[in-house]
Amino acid sequence: MHRTAEWLRLAATPTFAAMALLTGILEGGGMEALCAAEPRLSIGGMMPMYLLMSALHSPPWLALISGR
Repeated sequence: MHRTAEWLRLAATPTFAAMALLTGILEGGGMEALCAAEPRLSIGGMMPMYLLMSALHSPPWLALISGR
């Protein structure tokens, strides 16, 4: 049971990051935002929420990388 919980903790960060990437691309904020003459930052919507969730779930990855 402990092993499964550890894998779920590690799965959260890349899952939320992938969801943020897909949301940004599918909402038209992908390449259009990067290539626009005046890039604009959209702070509304689901993409910032997924990025925040990815950041909040990163401590297990940081502990794994640091060797703890």
